[in-house]
Amino acid sequence: MKMSYIVVKTLLLFILNFLPIIACSKFIIPADKSELESWFDAALSDASAASSAPKVIKVRAQGGGDFKTVTDAINSIPAGNKERVVVSIGPGNYTEKISIPSDKPFITLQGDPNNMPFLVFNGTAAKYGTVDSATLTAEADNFYGVNLNVVNSSPRPDGMRKGAQALALRIGGDASAFYNCKFYGYQDTVFDYKGRHLFKDCYIEGTVDFIFGSGQSIYMNSEIHVIPGDPVAFITAHARSNDSETSAFVFVHCSITGTGQTAFLGRSWFPYARVVYANSNLTDVVNPLGWSNNMDPKNNRTVYFGEFKNEGAGSNLEKRVTFAKKLTEEEAKPFITLDFIGASSWLIPPPKL
Repeated sequence: MKMSYIVVKTLLLFILNFLPIIACSKFIIPADKSELESWFDAALSDASAASSAPKVIKVRAQGGGDFKTVTDAINSIPAGNKERVVVSIGPGNYTEKISIPSDKPFITLQGDPNNMPFLVFNGTAAKYGTVDSATLTAEADNFYGVNLNVVNSSPRPDGMRKGAQALALRIGGDASAFYNCKFYGYQDTVFDYKGRHLFKDCYIEGTVDFIFGSGQSIYMNSEIHVIPGDPVAFITAHARSNDSETSAFVFVHCSITGTGQTAFLGRSWFPYARVVYANSNLTDVVNPLGWSNNMDPKNNRTVYFGEFKNEGAGSNLEKRVTFAKKLTEEEAKPFITLDFIGASSWLIPPPKL
């Protein structure tokens, strides 16, 4: 009887410990980049099948749609919306400061992949404050951006003008994703403010802190481009303030491009900043030191700056700062899975219009 009890107990422990891993294994990002698309389609197959046909609102700058501006289309969606609404944006320039308030969830802004619209504005910190300078602000949960060019057209900071930083995007809603979007700016291009996010097949450019905030986000198969011209550049400035926060910026199968060994992969804007680069191509734009403690040695003990199986001239770890982490496969596992952003409960593929 005692032996049977032990066998049953052992079997139950095995089931409890290992079934969740088996169930979630489809969300582990493959090491081989060539497998990404087929893996992603398979991982989201259930979500794709379950999603119903959304309501579609057409925006056409030249007429022929429901509205001529994106703002008018968003204003037409009632607060407390509970169903997916796709704002289909035609080609052309839309010069407007676009905001999706927190009480309007489940909105998708979607352009044509072959003729992507440009959402353009020239807001600056001097005029609006840094966090409110964005061309596109999305504070609502379950927001999706698909096939968009998002541009802050303000001039490049020159070190002389106060408040020259200028956001292209501020994303503060939870459970949000961007597919095939391009974000153009200089300092503070993408404010990944808070919440769980996926950026897939995107392009982000900038100079200083051009991906910053306290988001819990995966950047996958995206190009992160450092615009040349500054003596020092910082790609990320993560705002994690204590060890219990789950947030991090994770870059998987990304390309870090530019020239001149000027760019640090991240700086510890907050003392517990957490950033990971995995299976990515780091070109020689990356400074051999890799990371910055923001000129505060105390941060060396608290930051989590990890690198895992990267390649390219900028991936050489020989001259890295002492607080950089060369991750083992076990240490990298929690970050290189869609489970890191809880994708099974919310992530869907872009609508097929």
